[in-house]
Amino acid sequence: MGNLAINTAQNVNLDYKLIGLGERSVAFLIDGIVILTYMTIMENLVAISEIFDTDAWTQRGFLGLFLLPAFFYSLIFHIIFGGQTIGKMIMRIKVVRLDGAPTEWYNLFVRWMLRIVDLWIFSPSIGILSILLSDKKQRVGDAAAGTVVISVKKKHKITSTILEEIEDNYQPVFNTVTQLTDKDVRIIKEAYTISRKNSDFKTLTILRNKICDLLKIESDMYDLQFIDTILKDYNYYTQNM
Repeated sequence: MGNLAINTAQNVNLDYKLIGLGERSVAFLIDGIVILTYMTIMENLVAISEIFDTDAWTQRGFLGLFLLPAFFYSLIFHIIFGGQTIGKMIMRIKVVRLDGAPTEWYNLFVRWMLRIVDLWIFSPSIGILSILLSDKKQRVGDAAAGTVVISVKKKHKITSTILEEIEDNYQPVFNTVTQLTDKDVRIIKEAYTISRKNSDFKTLTILRNKICDLLKIESDMYDLQFIDTILKDYNYYTQNM
């Protein structure tokens, strides 16, 4: 099973499951049903509406106009919903850029344009083969646009990283926390989280003393409050550098 590793601005590695042919095919079929349903509704409305009860050419003109959204369905939904169509939402998958940044309209436009190659020339065989043979499970459009399709079923909670929720008006207490490394903070947070969960106050005290020795600081805070402040201060300074 392929995975995509993305390194955030805070040097936190996040791994995402790359989506292959199976789930993408199901999402494609769902989108096809959505498009077909929309087209059927529009055709019936034009056929029964008295407003369009004119000559056949005028009806066809109006019908063609109303069916345009179906033609641009994939492009419109991917842009509006950040890399997802209705099918992808149901399957909980989405299109992202290889560097982990949000997709831009031009990425999605290139990807959509090359559907001609992936899906319509020689049937879907080119798209299927490119997904099966690509190490990143990319079709031709993905390779050209610099995108991949990933699973969003498993959210990466902030508690599983060194990141901490801090308010916009947060005021740091210990400016020496910048002496710590991401590895130090990850170890501190893991030990802090486990000890707090198990009410292991002895380990919390040892951890607090170790931090104080390392940073050459003293504080009257309780152990829990002190370590929590250290984590938040580190995130404050690293996010504002």
